[in-house]
Amino acid sequence: MARWSAVGILGSAQFVMVLDSTVMNVSISAIVVDLRTTVGAMQSTITFYTLTMAAVMLLGAKLGDVWGRRRAFVIGAVVYGLGSLITGLSPNITVLFIGWAVIEGLGAVLVIPAIAALVAENYTGRDRVTAFAVLGAVSGAAVAAGPLIGGLVTTYSSWRFVFFGESVVIVLVLLVTRFVADRSRPVRIRIDVLSALLSAAGLVLIVVGMLQSKTWGWILPILPPTIGGVPITPLGLSPVPYVMAAGVVLLWWFLHRQKELVLAGRTPLLQVSMLSIPRLQSGLSVLSAQYAITAGLFFMVPIYLQMTLGLNALQTGIKIFPLSIALILFSVFGTWLSRRWSAKRIVRIGQLILVASSLFLLASVSVDLKGVAFGVGMFFAGAALGLLASQLGNVNMTSVPEQQSSEVGGLQGVMQNLGSSLGTALIGSILIASLGSVFLGSVNSSMLPESVQATVVQETNSGIAIIPATSVEAIAERVGLSPSDATELTNLYQRAQVSALRVSFASLAMISGIALLLSRNIPGTAPTQERKRMKRPTR
Repeated sequence: MARWSAVGILGSAQFVMVLDSTVMNVSISAIVVDLRTTVGAMQSTITFYTLTMAAVMLLGAKLGDVWGRRRAFVIGAVVYGLGSLITGLSPNITVLFIGWAVIEGLGAVLVIPAIAALVAENYTGRDRVTAFAVLGAVSGAAVAAGPLIGGLVTTYSSWRFVFFGESVVIVLVLLVTRFVADRSRPVRIRIDVLSALLSAAGLVLIVVGMLQSKTWGWILPILPPTIGGVPITPLGLSPVPYVMAAGVVLLWWFLHRQKELVLAGRTPLLQVSMLSIPRLQSGLSVLSAQYAITAGLFFMVPIYLQMTLGLNALQTGIKIFPLSIALILFSVFGTWLSRRWSAKRIVRIGQLILVASSLFLLASVSVDLKGVAFGVGMFFAGAALGLLASQLGNVNMTSVPEQQSSEVGGLQGVMQNLGSSLGTALIGSILIASLGSVFLGSVNSSMLPESVQATVVQETNSGIAIIPATSVEAIAERVGLSPSDATELTNLYQRAQVSALRVSFASLAMISGIALLLSRNIPGTAPTQERKRMKRPTR
């Protein structure tokens, strides 16, 4: 068992990092009340937590090479633990944002690449394959356990104790880090600051553009930003496509800059040649799609359960339990199955199950989500995500020689966190935009008096907020609506929430279908053949 102590220690740190991305979701309504904030602000905080990691992960991986991987792991863990403590103590959404989305995210960008590199350092051959599969299973277990842990702690105590507990786990991990071997030596390289800025700014602009689409509008302006009272609508369009296009241009500049550095004999932030490895291309693309779908599910379902059905954090966690338990079971099962089947076969089966379960969930949506069909759909969605989690880390990390493990670990961290950011931003924007359009359309076509319709339009001209359906009636009466009109408005809003959930599930089904096209270069060789391939250097 001693030989597996390293993956146990590193896996514990990985568990905390991944747990953080899902544990918050079931506590959204409690945090909104506690910190007197909004669902939109929470969506931004959740998005920026993963975005911080995506934007700075490549720099974190390179710092691991400069400082030494175990030292980078320790420094990152200390920063992360401090961020968790600040988050738990936060008196308002601003401090929460700084502690969670910024400080914890910056700690994670050092820890996550170091975990991947240290696993590659401590294990070889079949043991390395198993170790990466275990990390995948741990990640799946953390995603699954997040809602249950968050639900229990938030319901019976406070969401703050989740973050205090993370700080304690980090301290325990730091106490045993010396048992993780690190034979690598720090390298003397000059990190290109421009490359770090270009990659971070490009990713931030793309995700911010997508996040703001619910307010500014995707193409035509809805509520664009203003300067001196003048709306910013270039050529009569929303700023969103311009912001996202600017992000794409900066990322193109970043890739071009990396090639220039190589030609000049300098060390790039990213070896662009790695992106031409077919199996790595597929592995990273499918990984990003997997995390986008996971983040989308773990954002929209808790929002509906709490804001429409009025469930508390524990009830929300229980409702998600079928997905959680399936994700854990099939992460372990996928690890065992990898000894007999190729990664491509397991990934393709997982993707097909994910498409089917997304469609099944779409068909099972009802007002109260009490049907057995919804639970079955969540179970199979978890099974699919568990199978994917058990394979993709090993596919990516074994695509390159050991000396590039830190770099590909950083790249893998970028893609999984970028996927999470895009999933939360995209699904959240679709959910809110659908809610607004369906609700206003329903009001305009209803039998409500024209004066009431005009009042609703006026009160919502700055956008539709996601609020508990039970509070609509009281809000309506406060603005002068009669009790009967307020009741009718509540029914319309609740039906709009159901329709918005259906649209969101349809979007997830589309993403799942597209992801099928990305897995064609996942290795289809048997495990024995794969071991032989791993011994050959990759150019």
